[in-house]
Amino acid sequence: MKLLVQKFGGTSVRDRESRSRAITHVKKALHDGYKVVVTVSAMGRKGSPYATDTILSLINYPDTLVSEREQDLLMSCGETISSIVFTHELLNVGISTVSLTGAQAGFLTNDDFTRAKITRMNPARIYKELESHDVVVVAGFQGQTDKGETTTIGRGGSDTSAAALGAALSAEFIDIFTDVEGIMTADPRVVTSARALNVITYNEICNLAYQGAKVIHPRAVEIAMYAKVPIRVRSTYLDLPGTLVTGIKEPPAGKDISDRVVTGIAHMMGLTQIKVLSKKDPSKLQSDVFKSMAAANISVDFINISPSGVIYTINHIYTKKAVSILEDLGYEPEIKEKCAKVSTVGAGIAGFPGVTAKIVQSLTDSGIQILQSADSHTTIWVLIKEEDLVQAVNALHESFQLNVETVKGERTS
Repeated sequence: MKLLVQKFGGTSVRDRESRSRAITHVKKALHDGYKVVVTVSAMGRKGSPYATDTILSLINYPDTLVSEREQDLLMSCGETISSIVFTHELLNVGISTVSLTGAQAGFLTNDDFTRAKITRMNPARIYKELESHDVVVVAGFQGQTDKGETTTIGRGGSDTSAAALGAALSAEFIDIFTDVEGIMTADPRVVTSARALNVITYNEICNLAYQGAKVIHPRAVEIAMYAKVPIRVRSTYLDLPGTLVTGIKEPPAGKDISDRVVTGIAHMMGLTQIKVLSKKDPSKLQSDVFKSMAAANISVDFINISPSGVIYTINHIYTKKAVSILEDLGYEPEIKEKCAKVSTVGAGIAGFPGVTAKIVQSLTDSGIQILQSADSHTTIWVLIKEEDLVQAVNALHESFQLNVETVKGERTS
């Protein structure tokens, strides 16, 4: 049995017209001889009546008294509704289809509510349904504990659901359909000259995704990478092959490897920078700050630790809570709101001189202040004011000539 997993995100199922386009991709896969397992997100984005954020607003999230267990019960409704609507429309065009919840599809998770991890998959029910149906539609983003509790697997969970299905079913491909034509060198809503990449490695897209590129969730990529199932990131609205996400292919014997230095520019908005300084016992300060953030379930990022104190960032929605905690501990945190992180990502950065210099020069020439910086083997991060974001991303995209493609070591338009 040839199997294909297709995932349609919220914008791909938001209305009847979008779902009709999605169904053409299902029909094409069936025509090519595949059985298809579809996983869907909740319909639309915030403001749409059945979107996850809209559903959460019913309980005044994040300032809600409802437990995370109960939040999961509520959040899982969006994908369940979406799966039934999509099944209904497939049946209307004569495609033999059945819908399953995450639990029915075999997703077993731990009980870390709102961010559960998939502990194992049991696809027996899917295989059984495929004996009598051409398509199985699975509600993404959700699973069930061994005790029968409903769980959700965090933001980007439908991507993770698709990857887990692809791995468990040994699918030939995992197709992630979205509203862009593939993995882009930058967000096309920010950089008009951004282009789609034909091929990208698992590691490169993981880095871009972790740094804010929203086309695919990094956990999904990791699952597919370990299972060696290739991913194709494609447009719901265009008949294009999209971007193939796969492992590094071996070069011909004796040929040197010509890596692109920078693959793309990612960004993340809505950050608050917190600086906590102390002239006495800085080691106690460091311990106090990060233990208190962890106890309050506030994720910290972009961490710089020095003998005089610490600097880090958090999601802006937790600013008031974080400041209150630090003040209760006797500290006087310095807060800078409306910040953005811009990340330059590329497998060729490691060991290649001059990348940091080019980033700093590009931003300096654009009159953009760098508030904080950090680097790894494949990524260089800078924190800037949110108001400078568009200019910064465009400047870096142009500086590294990401609007042109490298073919056989030479750049072409």
